[in-house]
Amino acid sequence: MRVSVLAIGRARAGPEAALTADWLARFDATGRALGLGPSRLVEIEDRKRRGESALLEEAIPEGAFAVALDERGRVMTSPDFAALLAAERDSGRREMAFLIGGADGHSEALRGRADRLLSFGPMVWPHMLARAMLAEQLYRAASILAGGPYHRV
Repeated sequence: MRVSVLAIGRARAGPEAALTADWLARFDATGRALGLGPSRLVEIEDRKRRGESALLEEAIPEGAFAVALDERGRVMTSPDFAALLAAERDSGRREMAFLIGGADGHSEALRGRADRLLSFGPMVWPHMLARAMLAEQLYRAASILAGGPYHRV
């Protein structure tokens, strides 16, 4: 099952971008044998002021299970997150897309379109850091599903 991270804005070179790339590479390496991946990061810019949520919705691959990162979403444990990935993979889903909005968050329409709303807690996180946190959790999920000890660290 391919995994897309659809994110508003372009990451500049820096620690958040490096962390995101590193964790996604680790996810790809670990997930390959599990039927997870490859992953891809799609950076979306609203140059024509069409609306970030509309652009994110257009970027969702056809048939993908869409997970919008939203402060009003469900907080999950890492094992529960791993179970969600496994359940979608096992159901025959070919793609899962994670949606990370910009400063204004997601529109009601996009939240309604999403199959799941996921929260990293009640605090608001910078969207560049949210990318790194999501990438790390994807790798952690693959590690959990592979039976590795990573989730106990």
